[in-house]
Amino acid sequence: MLSRHADVLAAAVDTATYSSAAGLTVEYDELERIGLADNPPFVMTDPPVHTTFRKLVARGFTPRQVRDVEPAVRAFVVERLDRLRAAGGGDVVAELFKPLPSLVVGHYLGVPPDDQGRFDDWSGAIVAANAADGGIAAADDAAAATVEMMGYFTTLAEHRRRDPGDDTVSQLVQADVDLLAILAFVFTMVAGGNDTSTGALGGAVQLLAGRPDQRALLAAEPDLVPDAVEEFLRLTSPVQGLARTTTRDVALHDTVIPAGRKVLLLYGAGNRDPRKYGPDADALDVLRRPSQILSFGQGHHHCLGAAAARLQITVALQELLARIPDFTIDLDAVTWAPGPYVRRPLSVPLVVA
Repeated sequence: MLSRHADVLAAAVDTATYSSAAGLTVEYDELERIGLADNPPFVMTDPPVHTTFRKLVARGFTPRQVRDVEPAVRAFVVERLDRLRAAGGGDVVAELFKPLPSLVVGHYLGVPPDDQGRFDDWSGAIVAANAADGGIAAADDAAAATVEMMGYFTTLAEHRRRDPGDDTVSQLVQADVDLLAILAFVFTMVAGGNDTSTGALGGAVQLLAGRPDQRALLAAEPDLVPDAVEEFLRLTSPVQGLARTTTRDVALHDTVIPAGRKVLLLYGAGNRDPRKYGPDADALDVLRRPSQILSFGQGHHHCLGAAAARLQITVALQELLARIPDFTIDLDAVTWAPGPYVRRPLSVPLVVA
């Protein structure tokens, strides 16, 4: 395991030494477990294969795409927060933080709104397969979810071939990208774009609940929120870590890591490293401007959806602080999803003061 910020950053950008091609968990049979051994998602590839495909899909992750989805995001957030306020509170994860990422992922993939809720079940099953106590049943559920998801998007891709839209699936189909490659990309979007955003949002409100001074500052000056998002991402680290596989023997500090070994890059630990962020690295400071956060990875594998995730956090926090500025959270009642890789709450009870 690598936990220092400098070590994690160096490994993340060195794809020649730390390969993603054998999967991103510490399981050596990961691709077989999720049923994608013959068709790995592009996040589980290395350059030049990864670079070529990333350039193609990056066309669908432009600043214009983010601007286009913002009105829908804001309207959804406002509607759900008003509903929570009228009810005196509720589970903010179930009401807002879980369905919101599905809305955004669906926008990018061109999925009809009525189908977006299906992402939650697929994503939950796939993430649970990598939980510490997931077991055989969870692996079976993940395989079944993957099959169902692939069937759905096969049909959608065929539809987009006849009737293209302004979405990533349409762009890939029109570029004659192989269907299996499209499906592998969709797997990445659905599995990686839902729970991570939920984790960042759920973690951010808990941080604010514990720091009324920081909450008051953002409520008084909402224009500070976009820059403060980096600090929330640093401290929440929705992806706590991902693995790479060494392609050669690596001498690091007083250790030699043999070739072919899985190495876990602890993004969450690196994001709180006092060597990088100072002696108060564990504290929330919304005026801090942290550089080189690891929450979205770095280098070739930097998250394509980073701008969309930042948008969701910005809008959700701005509207929450505008509509329910004095909310309280029972931190002892918060429940968490199992698993060592993605840190996300299952339930966050919010009360309108």
